[in-house]
Formats: sequence, C-alpha cells, structure tokens
Amino acid sequence: MANPEEHQPAKLPPPPKAASRRRKLIATALILLLAGGGWYWYKHRTPAPGAPGAAGAGGASGAAAGRGGPGGPGGPGGQRSPVVVSTVAQRNMDVILNGLGNVTPVANVTVRVQVSGPLLKVLFKEGQMVKAGDVLAEIDPRPFQATLDQAVGTLARDRALLENARLDQKRYRTLLGQDSISSQQVDTQDALVRQYEGVVKTDQANVDSARLQLGYTRIVAPASGRIGLRQVDPGNIVNTSDTNGIALITQIQPIAVLYTIPEDNLPSVLKRLHAGETIPVQAWDRQARNRLAEGTLLTTDNQIDTTTGTVKLKAIFQNQDGLLFPNQFVNMRTRVDTIEDATVVPVAAIQRGQQGTFVYVVDDSSKVKVQVVALGPSDGERTVVTKGLQPGQRVVTDGADRLKEGMTVETVDPAARAAALVPASAPRARGRRRDGGASGVPGASGVHGEGRRQRDGASAAATDGGGSTSATAGAVPQRPQ
Repeated sequence: MANPEEHQPAKLPPPPKAASRRRKLIATALILLLAGGGWYWYKHRTPAPGAPGAAGAGGASGAAAGRGGPGGPGGPGGQRSPVVVSTVAQRNMDVILNGLGNVTPVANVTVRVQVSGPLLKVLFKEGQMVKAGDVLAEIDPRPFQATLDQAVGTLARDRALLENARLDQKRYRTLLGQDSISSQQVDTQDALVRQYEGVVKTDQANVDSARLQLGYTRIVAPASGRIGLRQVDPGNIVNTSDTNGIALITQIQPIAVLYTIPEDNLPSVLKRLHAGETIPVQAWDRQARNRLAEGTLLTTDNQIDTTTGTVKLKAIFQNQDGLLFPNQFVNMRTRVDTIEDATVVPVAAIQRGQQGTFVYVVDDSSKVKVQVVALGPSDGERTVVTKGLQPGQRVVTDGADRLKEGMTVETVDPAARAAALVPASAPRARGRRRDGGASGVPGASGVHGEGRRQRDGASAAATDGGGSTSATAGAVPQRPQ
C-alpha cells in the first residue's frame, strides 16, 4: 500500500525576517519621497492669480510685486488697509425735510352733458390743452330750437292779450269817472290785467328755459387744463345720467402735490408759515435722482394722522414744462432752515456701534482713531456734526469695516479706485495676462489668447485691479496681429 503522506503537498518554510524588513524599508522610503515632493511643490508652486507678491523671475519681485513684499504695506512689517477719506468741511447747511408725495391737480372736472340727445360733433383732440369756455362737442339742437320757438309764440300771444286788457282797463276807468259803468266791472277788468301779466311772466320764463336748454347743446369746457381721452363718439345718444361723461379735464398749470412729514417736524414748518415766510420745496422723481420742479409750500392739514404720526402738507408748482403729472409719486424736499458755518461730513463716514455714533479719524501719521460724535440735521448726502469734530480733519468714508483703533491705513483716490473696478464682463485687451499675475517661472509669461512666451527672461509687473498688467523694462514686445 502506498503511504498517504506521500500525496500531501509539502509545507513551505516561513519567510525569512530579512524580506519583511525590506518591504517596510521600501514603504518608508516611498512615504518620505512623497512628503519631500509635496514640500518641494509647496515651496516652488506658482502663485495664485492676484495673490500678493506674485511676480515673474528676473528680480522683479521687489519693486514690481507691489504691497506683497516683506516690510511693505501688506507684509509682516506692518499691515496697511486701503481706505477712502474725506475732509471735514465748514459750510452753510440747509435743513431739509423729506417726504413722499402724490401729484394732485388743482381742478379735476368731468365734462358731462346737461341735455339728452344725439351727439353730432366732437371738437377737441385727445390730450390737448383747452381753456374755459371752449366748445368741446355739439348735440343735435333742432328739438330744443322747436321748443324755444313754441315758447316765444306763446309769449307773443299772451302779451297781446295783456295789451288789450290794459286798453279795456283804461276805457273802463274813464267811463267809471263819467258814472257810466259800475265799479264792479272796473275791478273785474283790473283782475284780468293782473292775470295776463302773470301769464306773460310764465311765458317769459318758458322762453328763457328753452333758450338755456338750446345753449346746453353746445358743450363747453368748464375749466382750463389738459383734456383726457374721449369717452363718447359722435352718433351716440348721450344722457344726463351718464357717469363717464364726455371727457375729463385736469388742470396741470399750476398743479399741487400732497405729501406727509413726521409730526415731530411740524413745529419748524408752522413757525415759518405763521411768520408769513415763503417755504421753498422741490419735487424729485421716484429714485430721487432728477429734480422735476420747484415750488412753494401752500398750507398744512388741520390735524395729525394718529395711525401714522404724520401730517399732510400741500405745495403748489407752476409746472410750466409739464414734468409733474397727475397721480405721479414724487419725493419732496422742504427747506425749513439754514445752519450757517456748520461742520459737515459725508453720510458714508457715520458709523454706529456700542459706543453710539462715531467716525474713524485719520491723523497725520495715517493712524485711525475712533471719535464719538453728535449729529445734527442731514440732507441725505451730508450730515451736520454738532460735537466731536473740527473742520480740516480727515474721516474714513470707505473701507471702515476692516478698521480698528490705532491701525495704520493707506489713503487711496476714490476716482482711481473706481476706475480699477472693471466689470468682469468687460472685454480684455489682447496681450494682457489671463492669470492676473506672473507665472513664477524664469523667462515665462502667459499672453492672453496666444500662449506665446517672452524669451528674454524679463519679469512682468503686478496686475492692477482691472486685470491689466504693465511690463517692466526689457520685455519683448508682441508681434502685431
């Protein structure tokens, strides 16, 4: 019999300890190699676009790198925050009250017919300026003319009867004096004369009424102003019960504006009104960018609205150019006083915090200081400072969100700063860098749209805020396109 142990696989000897130690050393070497490569890439990586201190090789990282170098405004030698400053001024300051108003016509008349009938003519153009008394439309006058003629005939007949009665009355009085007739007959004749006099007066009233109705067939403008759209076309039957009428006339020259102000500002307005002074007002458009008209304050309402705490004011404008339109919303500015030699600062300089209202003052050494101030009236652009500032001091108007007490700042020109902020959608000029900075590789610089390299090793200057760059001396000019 065969031995069963001969068909079993032979057992492998265990791996030696030297092979295991070799694999550990290889893994450790790979980890160290990866760590060294990562450290080398971090130290020699290309700066991100727009990063401080990014500049090409060739020695341009000092002056051309701008503020990113050591010791510069943005380096470890001292951080400087760019800000926009304004000088505290001393000037006359108008005290302005702002309010939202609604343009209201002085007269708003709906032209309605006063007699019923077919409309024959419309004598106005939609939107034209009309004067009081101008004929606007005509209604068929023939029925009213016939009524007038009938009344005139009745009046003539009754006047003839009255004249005959008066003649008989005269004869009867003569005969009564001769004692030829009785006095009763004379009294009867006197009553008949008075009766005819009453009839003649009634007939005269009927004639006047018929003539008036005939005059109503010519529809005239009851007021001067701008006429609106036509409501009825010729040929239609118009009635006195029509609610829309013929058209709408709106008086726009002059025109009024109703607006509101807070009740706290009412005493200053009433003081000038009671003194008989003229208070100038201005009407501005909805965005408060364009001045539409100038006028004067007419009067105030007789009570304060308790729900809103405001009071209504009414101003009048001549509106010769017609810029104010009925029911238009406008921003109203009312000048109630003028403060002479006031200390004023831009509204943008005012900050608010736990210490109250304050501003950042920049001294001669470009350091900022928190200065608590007391404010006065404002006109929307500038504010009066009653305490805390002196004329000639410099205050921060832009960039204050990054400031702290004692920081050193760098003042910038607001015009240059605005010019540097080019929109991202603005087209870039050919030849400018696409990455906004130097590549960090000696002798190489990316060119917009071409990808060509500068071959003389010259470095590129730091980019400006709009994405453009200015090359330093020695750069090779690009070939013409």
